[in-house]
Amino acid sequence: MNKFIITIFLVTFLNCAFGQTEKISNIIVADSFELNYNADNFDAIFLSFSTEMQKVLPLNSTREFLKGLKTQAGKIIKRQFVKYEQSFASYKTNFERGLFAVNISVDNNSKINGLFVKPFKESNLPKIIRNNTKLILPFNNEWTVVWGGDTKELNYHVESEAQKNAFDILIKNENGQSYKTTGSTNEDYYAFGKDLIAPCDGEVVLVVDGVKDNIPGISNPIYVPGNTVIMKTQNNEYLVFAHFKQHSIAVKQGQKVSQGQLLGLCGNSGNSSEPHLHFHIQNVEDMNSATGVKCYFDQINVNGQYKTDYSPIQKDKISNGLK
Repeated sequence: MNKFIITIFLVTFLNCAFGQTEKISNIIVADSFELNYNADNFDAIFLSFSTEMQKVLPLNSTREFLKGLKTQAGKIIKRQFVKYEQSFASYKTNFERGLFAVNISVDNNSKINGLFVKPFKESNLPKIIRNNTKLILPFNNEWTVVWGGDTKELNYHVESEAQKNAFDILIKNENGQSYKTTGSTNEDYYAFGKDLIAPCDGEVVLVVDGVKDNIPGISNPIYVPGNTVIMKTQNNEYLVFAHFKQHSIAVKQGQKVSQGQLLGLCGNSGNSSEPHLHFHIQNVEDMNSATGVKCYFDQINVNGQYKTDYSPIQKDKISNGLK
């Protein structure tokens, strides 16, 4: 499985730090950037770069970066100056699909010589260490954890703030293979098309269902989660399910669901190299500002043994079951 992260781009040419009152030059440049970004006028943004910036980020790279940002985040809806970070004017920026910090540095000629886009962190976000809601596994029968645990060796997700406690889970046969024959088609994979179910009662707060399934081995980095469901529990925990099969999601945004209810079918959409389920819990709905929550399942079978209040790790074979 490929890394499930949002793209961040950074180019810096540092000057001395300014005071905390936004300068006129920054106001003009930032307003122009927002206007041209929303209008898809990426060439105009490139022309607003300094000579050094243009060398580091040529026109085609500028177009690619801004187009990718637009695809993931959408248009800028609202922007508010927050502070200066060294030479950068930092703006709390509401996009259509997320909240980001857009940091822009300008030189003495009012040309952009630094551009930094990253998830915006609210200081008052709720802190949740682990889930309080009792969960079952979000599938039937036995699946295998391929990424899960608290170290980088067990789980590459640990480097992502929102996904640091995530799992990638699929189905393997007795020989340890996840596919039947050559693995050249999605249908060849045991997990493809299998039911994914609600681990608890809750409310569906987000559904994405139009992303095509990938050819195995070729991922889609444009919309990283692929077809997605996010559920909110009664304890305000947000359960994220990614990479559903295209047009298979059986629930709608705003719908109340019950534990065990069908959410959709396992697929291979988004930044995914083969059919599998990506699952994690976070403290808020927006993945770009969220912090991951440690996930424990109430009663499951792990490698043939009954476990209670257990958080799976890499190579665990897991299934729902009572003692």
